[in-house]
Amino acid sequence: MNVFLKNKDYRRFSIASFLSGTGDILFYLAFMTYASKLHNYSLALSLIAISESIPRLFEIFAGYLADRTRNKFKNIFLMAVVRFVLYATVGFLFVAKVSDWNLVIAVVAINFLSDTFGSYSGGLVPPLIADIVGKKDFGEAEGFTGGVSQIINMIAQFVGSGLLLFMSYSNLAFVNAFTFLAAGLLYASVGLKHKKDGQSLEPKEVNEQKFFATMKSSFIQAKKAHGLLTIMVIVALLNGVLGAMSALIPIVMAGHKSTMLIGNYSFTMAVMGVLVSCGAAFGSMFGQQLFRKVSAFTMTIVAGGLSFLTTLATLAAHIYAILPFFFLLAATASVASIKITQWLVNTVEHKILASTMGLLNTCAMASAPVMTTIFTTISGMGDVRYALIVLLVVEVTVLFVAVRMGIKVKKTEKGVNSTVAVND
Repeated sequence: MNVFLKNKDYRRFSIASFLSGTGDILFYLAFMTYASKLHNYSLALSLIAISESIPRLFEIFAGYLADRTRNKFKNIFLMAVVRFVLYATVGFLFVAKVSDWNLVIAVVAINFLSDTFGSYSGGLVPPLIADIVGKKDFGEAEGFTGGVSQIINMIAQFVGSGLLLFMSYSNLAFVNAFTFLAAGLLYASVGLKHKKDGQSLEPKEVNEQKFFATMKSSFIQAKKAHGLLTIMVIVALLNGVLGAMSALIPIVMAGHKSTMLIGNYSFTMAVMGVLVSCGAAFGSMFGQQLFRKVSAFTMTIVAGGLSFLTTLATLAAHIYAILPFFFLLAATASVASIKITQWLVNTVEHKILASTMGLLNTCAMASAPVMTTIFTTISGMGDVRYALIVLLVVEVTVLFVAVRMGIKVKKTEKGVNSTVAVND
């Protein structure tokens, strides 16, 4: 939060991110509501979900392209203008009253394009943030933006449902379009200010390597930091565990209504969703400051232990045991993720930073749907308890690897420090 309050340029970047995120959520909710009223609503909702999820898997390529981009501010602004045009087109399509399925297919395609451009735009931002706030404060800055975005997401969902009572789908599409335009202007204002002052933040050198050579460089540089690659895999697995739990707990709730429901099923689901989001937001916003001296491995070990306790509480089918553990798990996993991001920024070359972060984000994003599919399949083929038991085995394995690697890294650091002391 200190970085947000003290650094005007970073504050503009953050507000731009909040604006575009809010507009996106408002329109997403409106479009989902529209699709839910169609005759074959299941297919429509599935298409929307696919158009939202697939672009996230492109972040590795988006980061690579971002590292090859010389005029980052110009391209961020252009991407914002393109997304403004795309959603303004959506607004006009709603006004034109295009037939239901033609409209859905057109908007799904536009949404897919917009989110793909958004992945590229998102890849352009981290290197600029690192220059604006400095590498030392990068983790705190990213955590604050991510945490506030989580809170805005929750609020926007409630606001969106209220706006639908008196605003049309087309109006919400236009609102979304103008949030992207406003965000683009904020990004451009920072770039123009630094250019006017003669202190351009544009990179003096960009990544000229081919894609696979870049990935190899990212791997080699990350490998030099002992334990970084291992902990990246561990946090990706924890992200997958969170996704699997979010899918398995509702199944357990449906079979144990007497011990799992607070009021009714939908209210219990809402409470759980809000708590998890609040935990992730709290960890993102305050974790870097509160646990500045705690290592990434220690936070990962704590998160692994909490995931084990959450699964045990789920096996016991008691909601009041699950909720606090799930909240703490979301918070500690967020802190661990931020610490890894900070570690990456301090380790890899600036010119391949976006590529490396894109690789990390893609692994983290892919782990959740993969593990969710695996464990829900186990649950569907047999009993949800079998899925939870297998999940416990995975968690114990992750925890064991994290503890063992943490001890190795600590010994290595002590050895290096001893050598330095002797040489001094």
